[in-house]
Amino acid sequence: MIKPHGSDELNPLFVYNTEKRHALVAEAESLPSLLLNSAAAANAVMLGGGYFNPLTGYMNKADAMSVADSLHTTSGLFWPVPVVNLTRESGVEAGSRIALRDPNVEGNPVLAVMDVEAVEEVSDDEIRSMAEKIFRTLDENHPGVATFTDLGNTLLSGPIQVLNFSYFQTDFPDTFRTAVEIRNEIKEHGWDKVVAFQTRNPMHRAHEELCRMAMEDLGTDGILIHMLLGKLKPGDIPADVRDASIRKMVEVYFPPNTVMVTGYGFDMLYAGPREAVLHAVFRQNCGCSHLIVGRDHAGVGDYYGGFDAQTIFDEEVPAGALELEIYRADHTAYSKKLDKVVMMKDAPDHSKEDFVLLSGTAVREMLGRGEAPPPEFSRPEVAKILSDYYQSLDS
Repeated sequence: MIKPHGSDELNPLFVYNTEKRHALVAEAESLPSLLLNSAAAANAVMLGGGYFNPLTGYMNKADAMSVADSLHTTSGLFWPVPVVNLTRESGVEAGSRIALRDPNVEGNPVLAVMDVEAVEEVSDDEIRSMAEKIFRTLDENHPGVATFTDLGNTLLSGPIQVLNFSYFQTDFPDTFRTAVEIRNEIKEHGWDKVVAFQTRNPMHRAHEELCRMAMEDLGTDGILIHMLLGKLKPGDIPADVRDASIRKMVEVYFPPNTVMVTGYGFDMLYAGPREAVLHAVFRQNCGCSHLIVGRDHAGVGDYYGGFDAQTIFDEEVPAGALELEIYRADHTAYSKKLDKVVMMKDAPDHSKEDFVLLSGTAVREMLGRGEAPPPEFSRPEVAKILSDYYQSLDS
């Protein structure tokens, strides 16, 4: 199986030893507490699950700025997005040991214990500089920019020990998986080559066929459908609805034992190209050999060109920085001429009228009225689940 990023073995920061974990939970009750924001909490969950291998905790200011500028830490580790604990709280001192509390679970239980190596102030200009490099814009209407620039100016860095996986394990027991668990499951399947499909949306026919195309073209043993389970922007479909619709699609339309339906506990950044590279790091740490990178991968609005998330792998990812390879996908749609889903680049003799193309708004309106989109666009079983959700919003 492919090696994790940056090390020979995966080093998750979750404390698996039960005795040690119970001792840390008890110790945490007597430690000074910091209530995390959702972004820092999601980073802790990803560190705990091994997705951020080989990081040992939150980055300091020099590493965060270096990663934003050059996709490398000061020690030379390739990394695409700063992993930080920015806060508005003051009073934490370097050298202290603190309990990090979860903002997303009632009662704010302890999520991790942190040894604070440094407490550094980051100026508004430095925050904006990082944001501009990560998101390629400073437009406050960009959801990622709005979140990042509002986290705070105090940066706490140092190693952490993770004690639980927040609400993800309890709310999505059948779907949430750590990188450790996914690696183990891939081994159990006996798979060698695995392609990953990243999604924050339900999967329509085009997505379904894209997964098949990638499996066929690459000759993989299976596919990891890996959905984001954390915070999204307003209007995005909730994780439980996506989960149900994707599981139904796989159950009905894919051969048994060819697909793993899983999810991970992270808040969406909407960082386009940079987030596509971060997705590649996640999937290498999961044991996948390939990642599908499609049109406007991890994008939002019109902030990124359609294929910027592919060209970044040519222009900014150094050769050998990642062992995982990307599968470049064009926009896929159902061809009326060919009576199947194709990549639009593979049908140069087609006009727009030859494809079944529906805007997201049109699909939402149809589903809200209880109308099923054409079967060439969405499987009826998937449309039913989505329609029930949209109609429930109006009831």
